[in-house]
Amino acid sequence: MDSSVAAALLKTARLPDGSQGFNVVGAHLKCFNVDGCAAQDAEDARRAAEHLGIPFYTFDYEKEYKEKVVKYMIDGYKMGITPNPDVMCNKEIKFGLFYKKAMELGADFVATGHYVLKIATARGGVPPSKNLENGGGKNLKLKIAHDRAKDQSYFLWALKPEQLKHCLFPIGDYTKPQVRKLAKKFGLHNAEKKDSQGICFLGQVSLPDFLRRYIRPKVGAIINDSGKVIGQHKGAHLYTIGQRHLGLKNYELKIKNKPDQKPFYVAEKDVKKNTVVVVEGENHPMLYKKEVVLANLNLFTKKIPKTVFSRVRYRQSLSRAKIVGNKLIFEKPVKFVAEGQSAVFYDKSGRMLGGGIIL
Repeated sequence: MDSSVAAALLKTARLPDGSQGFNVVGAHLKCFNVDGCAAQDAEDARRAAEHLGIPFYTFDYEKEYKEKVVKYMIDGYKMGITPNPDVMCNKEIKFGLFYKKAMELGADFVATGHYVLKIATARGGVPPSKNLENGGGKNLKLKIAHDRAKDQSYFLWALKPEQLKHCLFPIGDYTKPQVRKLAKKFGLHNAEKKDSQGICFLGQVSLPDFLRRYIRPKVGAIINDSGKVIGQHKGAHLYTIGQRHLGLKNYELKIKNKPDQKPFYVAEKDVKKNTVVVVEGENHPMLYKKEVVLANLNLFTKKIPKTVFSRVRYRQSLSRAKIVGNKLIFEKPVKFVAEGQSAVFYDKSGRMLGGGIIL
């Protein structure tokens, strides 16, 4: 629905030179999918393109998706980290293979339904350009979307800065309810389509069930913060730092319920020893970190301010921090930091400065 509205906005936009609308081509990316729901997505895309009167093409990237996204995720869990397949999909598929193909075919821009803003600040402090405009060469940045609850800038930190002049994000100025109203206004059949949840290629299949196809279950110890074994799990790779729902009842953890009982959270895990450490309460000190080391650091600017505003999980509140080399040092300790996830940082206005993968 989001990308369909993006296409409609592009087709009807008033361009900076006064002309009306872009020449829009609809594209559906066929990728790996577990439960078959992608077939409906393809049909929805085709119907939307037909309704808007634009050409429609399908690009088959199933093989490449398996190699660059699915394998990346499985290998990450095998190593004991918590990989982010959405970041890798954007980097390798949407703004990798597809972006390259679109440029080869002569496209001026690749546009998506991401909730993010592209802005340009020209010399002399000229206000940012509108989100549909090319907007001025080298001074392009991504910025947190108008709808902060739906903002997807977190998943786009790995884009190459030079790609931005060929990217458009038409719905970044709108809230989700406004986009749904636009879908109805444009007469799109998928105006009421539900948002996708979780990892896109899994559909209705749970992550643990999917991982069991590739990683053999192995019983191991669940340990509390005192080092006492309080239960058993079926594979340390199935857990992530900060996870609350362990899939076990308190009696299975050899814990007697008490009036002030707090939920348990995963604080540490070790896939080599196959152990998982849990602590009681979301504010336990073991759940916090003061700093993280980043790999694959990607910067959108050479001048990083002394204070940045970072997040280490999607939809997490921004935290004040500073960048020292490849370290992100938090002003106040941050909880639920998982290796393999992305750390993304912004300036005080919400402009993305860069990101990296947490080691």
